[in-house]
Amino acid sequence: MTTNFNYRNICQKLLQGLPQRTKEVISGRFGLAGKERETLEAIGKNYGITRERIRQIEEDGLLKMKAKMVGFQDIIDYFSNQLKATGGLRREDSLLNSLGDERFKNHVFLLLTLAGSFIRFAESKDFYSFWALDQESVQLAQKVVNYFKDELNKAKQPVTVENYKIPFTNVSSPAVVSYLEASRTIQRGVDGLFGLKDWPEINPRGVKDKAYLALKKANTPLHFSEVAKRIGKDALPQTVHNELIKDSRFVLVGRGLYALRSWGYEPGMVKDVIARVLKGSKQPLTKEEVINAVLKQRFVKENTIALNLSDKRYFLRTPEGRYTIREI
Repeated sequence: MTTNFNYRNICQKLLQGLPQRTKEVISGRFGLAGKERETLEAIGKNYGITRERIRQIEEDGLLKMKAKMVGFQDIIDYFSNQLKATGGLRREDSLLNSLGDERFKNHVFLLLTLAGSFIRFAESKDFYSFWALDQESVQLAQKVVNYFKDELNKAKQPVTVENYKIPFTNVSSPAVVSYLEASRTIQRGVDGLFGLKDWPEINPRGVKDKAYLALKKANTPLHFSEVAKRIGKDALPQTVHNELIKDSRFVLVGRGLYALRSWGYEPGMVKDVIARVLKGSKQPLTKEEVINAVLKQRFVKENTIALNLSDKRYFLRTPEGRYTIREI
């Protein structure tokens, strides 16, 4: 987002009048010279003084700069309005890039720090670093995140949150998105949907998860070579085949053809499928009934099913010409 504010000039004005060493310490600590922010220890070594002394110099300089912020209320109001638009809270990296882009994000960080109107929360096990207008926004964000955790555990699949009606509050869609983006337990996948961070749809790990996503997106059984093609150029067909065989999420339903177990397919050879069909029936079935039932589970020729059904070690043909399982 571009603005009419010249963040570099504003920071220079705020630094004016400070001792040269104080200017250098604050510039180093906030990365105003286009470098990464420096630690207290690193700056202390440059000057041959302790980190505690550097902290004192920084603190004294920031206090003097804060007193000058009264002359830049328009910037404070602008930052405040940007946060209000996202429910009073926003993940730090997103906020800084939005307000100042890559060139001036460190200057924006300094100005947010000096404003005194905003609260910064360091990264925790539940949230990334973020900025908020007040504690009420933080409490609401936590409540929304907890609500979506429950919803995702029920849905067991990623969801879209745009225009999602939350029952306990009238929170806007941009606010919901902002709260979830700040969360470390809920994340947005490549397709824009939100899910739990350990779901393969959100954070695919290795060939198996990528194969799972390829099949789920296709919503139909695929040959392992086609799965490899959909994963990308780095996926070798034989490697994909080997991974699919070992993972219980996938079921071999034909010659090199795989489906997801969550679609209702069960593992096993054709005779195993026949056995399940017959066990699930309350009465013996005709050959046609068995074949039709097996074809819903396997992409094989009818003759293959008939050949397996004729195996007298497993199946019994009744005098009426129907089939049942041979009792052992």
